[in-house]
Amino acid sequence: MARRKKIYEGKAKTLYEGPEPGTIVQYFKDDATAFNAEKKDVIEGKGVLNNLLSEYFMLGLANIGVPTHFLRRLNMREQLVRSCEIIPLEVIVRNFAAGSMSKRLGIEEGTQLPRPIVEYCYKDDKLGDPLVTEEHIAAFGWATQQDMDDILSLALRVNDFLSGVMYGAGIKLIDFKIEIGRVYEGDFQRLVVADEISPDSCRLWDIETGEKLDKDVFRRDLGSLTDAYTEVARRLGVLPKGATPIKPTLIN
Repeated sequence: MARRKKIYEGKAKTLYEGPEPGTIVQYFKDDATAFNAEKKDVIEGKGVLNNLLSEYFMLGLANIGVPTHFLRRLNMREQLVRSCEIIPLEVIVRNFAAGSMSKRLGIEEGTQLPRPIVEYCYKDDKLGDPLVTEEHIAAFGWATQQDMDDILSLALRVNDFLSGVMYGAGIKLIDFKIEIGRVYEGDFQRLVVADEISPDSCRLWDIETGEKLDKDVFRRDLGSLTDAYTEVARRLGVLPKGATPIKPTLIN
């Protein structure tokens, strides 16, 4: 489609004006970053895989009644989404200890938690996306108490869906993060799952071997990130079982 006015460029995606009022074109880049962008690389084909996988998850959520900003996929790298006001929080759901939780609390990675734990981080790259509490969120007016109740409900519903889908593909959902946006319809506000859901934003381990199939492959130099994401897409049926890793030419 014709390129439109750029609205914002982040580490993994670029946002453009949509073809209709209230819409945005979300373009998935091949850029990979870790440790608050201290580690960077370009992983050929990553954007295509994340676009296809995020479409798969967003459509699945819509089918069970979870509202999202997703409208439709436009091509291999772009999707059309509803414009929304992003709440400045990363909502993290943890089923097993890993990553920063293991470091903070001294819990061995892979330890199953007694129940899903929901954490919140303030979205600010300069500050390193610090962990915050509901008290911080209320005090600084980032979200109301009703918003927080709705966000918690959405996060747990997403967790139930993703956990089941991944388990059926032989994958353990360790944790994931989502963003929530506000959509206004007249005077009515609705919260929706926004941004993306992909192996960039989840920790995914093979149930039998513990092999990592997520961005930790890049963070920890464990192999080919494209191969890992392709494996997830194959298992979920997003790509044919015999498909080779996607390495297309970038779309300008």
